[in-house]
Amino acid sequence: MTYEVPSISFRTATRGAAACGLALFASTGAALAAEGGVGFYLLGSKGPYAGVLAPPGTYINNDLYFYTGNASASESLSLGGEITADVDAIARLDVLTGMWVLPNEVLGGNLAFTLSLPFGYQDVKGKAAVAGTALEASVNDDVFTMGDPVLGATLGWHSGNLHWTTGALVNVPIGDYHEGDLANIAFNRWGLDLTGAMTWFDPATGWEVSGAAGFTFNGENPETDYRTGTEFHFETAVTKTFPSSFSAGLVGYYYEQISEDSGSGATLGDFKGRVSALGATFGYNFQMGNTPVSMRLRVLQEFEARNRLEGTAAFLTLSFPLGG
Repeated sequence: MTYEVPSISFRTATRGAAACGLALFASTGAALAAEGGVGFYLLGSKGPYAGVLAPPGTYINNDLYFYTGNASASESLSLGGEITADVDAIARLDVLTGMWVLPNEVLGGNLAFTLSLPFGYQDVKGKAAVAGTALEASVNDDVFTMGDPVLGATLGWHSGNLHWTTGALVNVPIGDYHEGDLANIAFNRWGLDLTGAMTWFDPATGWEVSGAAGFTFNGENPETDYRTGTEFHFETAVTKTFPSSFSAGLVGYYYEQISEDSGSGATLGDFKGRVSALGATFGYNFQMGNTPVSMRLRVLQEFEARNRLEGTAAFLTLSFPLGG
């Protein structure tokens, strides 16, 4: 069995797009929940083998993350006619993660520490128009830069075919953040995510079932005086590994904001967000010399979004241990 390094959730691909949406959607009577419409936890970052922690050693994980999403709203005008607003976002991000699993047991399990460094490109487009007239406004912004690093710690246990973990992620607000910009990969706020995960894997049949659930707690952005409410996320996966070391299955997630935004910067009100997603995953394990390598693709389509962008997310993940 090849162990996949747990992906570190560092931020949304659509932070800037939603920031643009806050201005455009205000004119239509709609708004996006959470600052910028999203939280710092990257939805879909946990999937197959979410509850499995690798044996003692040092590991490298690289995630290529792609997202394209949009949101729209409309509102009738008191003098007649209708105003519409649309926001579109594209993101191409790379997250390099290092993980060290300690050689000695802690509380009967294994303890790991992680560090994730994100960087990448983001493009945001927004447009508002009054139907039946020539009145139209548009805005565009893009950025290629570093985001906030994320520190993590995970405890993992094993019992037969059952594996489970509990972990914490801390978003450290030292990335390249620019107040007032539409496109920002960094969040400029502290964040804490607590997640528990469980995996059942039967090596004899190749079947695997995983689930992970957690809560994200957000600090206030000192530049905007905006505090995002507490967020809940649940991710799941069912996969089958074949004798050829190829695997395939289904993945999904559900997100809901369970408390309102607050602070003087939350001028559009105490909105809450929600979104679901379903998709497919394909994996392949192979040897590069004496080093086992795990490669996995995940593609998820979002639906039933409320006060959030809705789009398609894809992860291409490469994991391997250092020193074979």
